[in-house]
Amino acid sequence: MDTKELLKKVRTIEIKTKQISMQMFSGNYHSKFKGRGMSFRENREYYAGDDIRSINWNVTAKMGVTHTKVFEEERELNALILVDVSQSNIIGSGKQSKQNLITEVSAVLAMSAIQNKDKVGVLFFSDKIEKYIPPSKGKSHVLKIIRELVQLNPVSTNTDINNALAYAGRMLKKRSIMFLISDFKSEDFRESLKRTNLKHSLTAIQVLDKREVSLTDIGLVQIINPENGVTKWINTSSKRIRKKYNDLFLKRQQDFNKMLKKSGVNSTVIYTDKSYIKPLTALFERVK
Repeated sequence: MDTKELLKKVRTIEIKTKQISMQMFSGNYHSKFKGRGMSFRENREYYAGDDIRSINWNVTAKMGVTHTKVFEEERELNALILVDVSQSNIIGSGKQSKQNLITEVSAVLAMSAIQNKDKVGVLFFSDKIEKYIPPSKGKSHVLKIIRELVQLNPVSTNTDINNALAYAGRMLKKRSIMFLISDFKSEDFRESLKRTNLKHSLTAIQVLDKREVSLTDIGLVQIINPENGVTKWINTSSKRIRKKYNDLFLKRQQDFNKMLKKSGVNSTVIYTDKSYIKPLTALFERVK
């Protein structure tokens, strides 16, 4: 992609996602996330009625008088978008690929954070950390994010969500909003979800294509795993094979949803052949 084409695509995504962001998150982003973090301001003497859980015992011991910690709401939040750029996202049987859908949704979230005067960053990951853009503010910053969403060429093809969440945790020391956008085709990451959501506000956005959800009768087809290159021939005309595939997907999805629920992670699913506006809007309405 040459520079002229890149700039045109970035501008197109900027205009579209800005409009969608204003439509979807006007008020929702602010009311759901603003001021949820608390930062330490000072120590002062304890007064009757103060929360005893905030007593600073170290200062109390030094001063000989009971002191308590005073906190204040953080008016500015950090948002980090974790973007899965592995090869399993190149497929798409609808109007766009999973990769293109992830790009657009990531841009919408970035635009929403900037409009809310929060800082936003992006972590691109496969089974490696492909690129990290630290949270910052401003239009030029969000345009930089959109450019990387459009033009980044990942080094690796596989997926490692554990590695991505661990890296994000090391980079962000204070409580932040995290959006994890992926098809979630990774090894067990249950504990990583729990650990991350305890420290931060983690939201999972699963991106799927209808070809992954169910098999249809299209005869003998060759299926290729884009992450490892393994190929397999499947006779989709067989009812038994279609049922086996569909049941397996349903079981995996049920297990995935149970894992998210136990981890306390808010989530939604979006599809390449459907609008993502309704499920994302509903997601933000559910966030507590």
